[in-house]
Order: sequence, then C-alpha cells, then structure tokens
Amino acid sequence: MIKITKPLLKKALIAGFFSTLTIGVLTVLTYKSTLGYFIAGSFGSSMVLLFGFPESPFAQPKNVFFGHLITALVGVVFVNYIPLPIYINIAIAVGIGIFLMILFNVVHLLVEGNPIMVIIGSASYDYLINPIIFGCIIILLLAILVNKYLLQKNYPLK
Repeated sequence: MIKITKPLLKKALIAGFFSTLTIGVLTVLTYKSTLGYFIAGSFGSSMVLLFGFPESPFAQPKNVFFGHLITALVGVVFVNYIPLPIYINIAIAVGIGIFLMILFNVVHLLVEGNPIMVIIGSASYDYLINPIIFGCIIILLLAILVNKYLLQKNYPLK
C-alpha cells in the first residue's frame, strides 16, 4: 500500500501544476498563434523530470536540449537519407539516438520516442527548429524560472 505523505503530495501537486502550465503555454503557442508548432509528444514526458525530479542529472538543461535535438535529428536523417523499410529505420534510429546521447553525455530519459515520431510523421529538418529547438528553449526557461526562482531549488545543478 502506498503511503501518501505531505511532502509526496506537495511534490506531486507542484509537478502536475507546472507541467500543465508549461504544456499549456506550448499548446497555446501552437494552436492560437501563427508561429508554428511548439509541442512534441516527448515534451510531455520531459515534464516528469523537469518538475518532478529537477535534481536528476537527466533533467539538466544540457541533457534536455541536446537529448531532444540529437534524437530528433537522428530521426530526420533516417527519414531523408536511409532508404530502408520503416520498421528497420525506426529500430536502428532509436538505437543510434541512445548511443549518441550516451556518447556525448547528454542523456535525457524519455526522448527515445523522438526518432519514432519523426520517422512515422516523415518530418523535415524544419521539425528541428519548431518544435524541438524553440519548444526546448521555452520548457527550459520555464523550468529554470519555476525551480530556481519560484521554488528556490538548486536548478540547474552546477
């Protein structure tokens, strides 16, 4: 049986609230402006780390930004340059994305789905700018504002 303590409840409420706020900002920018797409499915998963576990090395800005960028880039490269069946491209792209994140020490959990979304959607290089780069900048700015200044947490870690 799970014991719900006050600290656990507070952590869950904070993570849920600020995740809702952040995804809400991205959604409004995407659907109520003409600026383009700012939301990717993997951003929802990133909220778990950014607002639930910001002390994790996997939640640090470098990891969030480059984890998303590398895995999405791998997907775009496969869509445009690797003429293999989709079921092979997806499998290899996910593996290469994980390989590169570990190699460059920018592991961000939960972005391994980026190559899958990119390949299935046949996304172009534009996908790297919007939503990946601009979306990551927005979620990281909000995560820093909330965690460092509002909640007074040591985020990003030094």
